[in-house]
Amino acid sequence: MGSSEKQHPQSQECFGWAARDSSGVLSPFKFSRRAIAEKDVKIKILYCGICHSDLHCVKNDWGGSIYPFLPGHEIVGIATEVGSKVEKFKAGDKVGVGCLVGSCGSCNDCTNNLENYCPKIIPTYNGVDRDGTITYGGYSDFIIVDQHFVFRYPENFPLDAGAPLFCAGITVYSPLKYYALDQPGMKLGVVGLGGLGHIAVKFAKAMGLEVTVISTSPNKKEEAIEHLGADAFLLSNDENAMKAATGTLDGIIDTVSAFHALLPLIGLLNSHGKLVLLGLPNKPLELPVFPLLMGRKMVAGSIIGGIKETQEMIDFAAKHNITADVEVVPIDYVNKAMERLARADVKYRFVIDIANTLAAGV
Repeated sequence: MGSSEKQHPQSQECFGWAARDSSGVLSPFKFSRRAIAEKDVKIKILYCGICHSDLHCVKNDWGGSIYPFLPGHEIVGIATEVGSKVEKFKAGDKVGVGCLVGSCGSCNDCTNNLENYCPKIIPTYNGVDRDGTITYGGYSDFIIVDQHFVFRYPENFPLDAGAPLFCAGITVYSPLKYYALDQPGMKLGVVGLGGLGHIAVKFAKAMGLEVTVISTSPNKKEEAIEHLGADAFLLSNDENAMKAATGTLDGIIDTVSAFHALLPLIGLLNSHGKLVLLGLPNKPLELPVFPLLMGRKMVAGSIIGGIKETQEMIDFAAKHNITADVEVVPIDYVNKAMERLARADVKYRFVIDIANTLAAGV
């Protein structure tokens, strides 16, 4: 099990699980990470969430996957070493890492705290790092990240259930804030009650919104209302119920990645309502323009968030005790977890117990 990259001076041996081809099957993998630079933080990984993006990428569903492929961008750990010019962190600090580990730092997006939209973004995995090596993610024992892209993890906040917030959490928090759908008393619809949807409900309720979960699964009604605290449940394939709810929502967060019709959702919006798409369907959705014009409605998109906003999100989550509903699994269960994730057999996020189950030589 050799590394796919050249050995660099003072590089550090690392161990994780990686896919070798588009079968997506992960297995033990030894590789090297760069030496710690003056602004870097070395992080011992404790937990790493399994995101749906990980599943797509290890199988090369979106194209561009570089093998060996080591996923994971919902990382929580402990800083064990810091570079000479690191001011934000010290050894022993609890920290997190999300979907990006670098950006250009000088474009319009970067200077406006929107590093996630930088055209030269360096993703946490499957990207080209500043030293020319391929980035490897959090299914590994440690990671080295520039301090700008490391988050301070709140004290007394669960490490395992907080990990998914660094992707799923910021993915739903950012559009609520940017599209001003965070005002108390607003009526918000959340389409899809999965990894993103269940966290969207929790954030929206903490912001004081009236939340309606919209789903094709009638068996999710009790879960939405009794467990997650949603105010209402709407079965999207019930034409009468959908018609009765016409024009009742100020905004909708759509988390569904499967192909689905937008027209019924647009119909639920009141005038000036906003439908924000967060999912990534594998084929284009149809967008009917007439109902948009007649109500000055908006269909928009959003993806994760910038560094400043992500720190704001995790602090807000800790303040309001918002965590993901997780199933913690050992690293040797990861392939089974991927299979279950593919058929939506999890409530609602898998998190790998890296610290206690990842051992070199397994």
